[in-house]
Amino acid sequence: MAQLSHLIHVYGALIVFGIVLLEQIGLPIPAFPLLIIAGALAVDKGANWPLFLGASVVACLISDYFWFRAGRFYGKRVLRLLCKISLSPDSCVSQTEDNFTRWGAKSLVVAKFIPGFNTIAPPLAGAMGTSTQRFLWLSVAGGLLWSGVGMGLGAWFHGSVDDVIAWFETLGSTALMVVGALLAVFVLLKYIERRRNLGAADLPRITPDELKSLLEAGHDPLIVDARGVTARQLEAGIPGALVYGDAEPARLMASLDRERHIVVYCTCPNDVTAAQVAKTFIANGFHRARPLRGGLDAWNAHCATGQAEVELKPKVN
Repeated sequence: MAQLSHLIHVYGALIVFGIVLLEQIGLPIPAFPLLIIAGALAVDKGANWPLFLGASVVACLISDYFWFRAGRFYGKRVLRLLCKISLSPDSCVSQTEDNFTRWGAKSLVVAKFIPGFNTIAPPLAGAMGTSTQRFLWLSVAGGLLWSGVGMGLGAWFHGSVDDVIAWFETLGSTALMVVGALLAVFVLLKYIERRRNLGAADLPRITPDELKSLLEAGHDPLIVDARGVTARQLEAGIPGALVYGDAEPARLMASLDRERHIVVYCTCPNDVTAAQVAKTFIANGFHRARPLRGGLDAWNAHCATGQAEVELKPKVN
């Protein structure tokens, strides 16, 4: 901690810019404590706080714009990649959609204060068609708010920050062990949470081949789209699928034959949302409810392969 304070004092805005940029790109680097220290140094040692603030905002803007353009050109593929590398991939998509659906592009102003949403909000804004000019203004506002709060806390509690730095100095290498242990505990808790979620959604899946066989055999399965509003706006679903949530679940289930095949799909990692919805159906007596393995992507890939085969057959004959 003392070495970090020394680096900020010596290299100033350069170290602030670099660390904030890496954290905003998505690396697990704690940039907010850095801003707090920078704010404390601005009070105690006369550091150039406008330069620190400007460096942080520019770093935020560069990262946000990079992800915004990636979302504009690659859309859901970028979002899926970010959620796969997230510590909470199974809830990443749904939480992001909920926040963005509720607030729209304005959520960019507070996105940096929400773990996980910070990195995913810019590409989602790009994929949803937010204009570049509006995005830039919202990104700058969000960067100013986040950076200003961090440096403001450091300036307000500068005496306490000095005490913390002094405490870390007395600990020496022990301080690094403490920080490392806390980080390890955090990652372990996230891993346990993920395993618990996967266990709760441990249901037999139906494959795209099996679903196609049900359709061809005339079993008339009810296909349920369990995706959020934003996901449905980004990508069309299976034609004829019932959108879960459009109707009150109890009323919906009361109108259905409990012997009917129910196939639920989503686009989240591990089909977690689809499995949770399928469990709700099963709990209400629909013993033939199953989540679709691989979700919408697997079904689209299956259909594309089947279409290719159909197109190739006439050429062989």
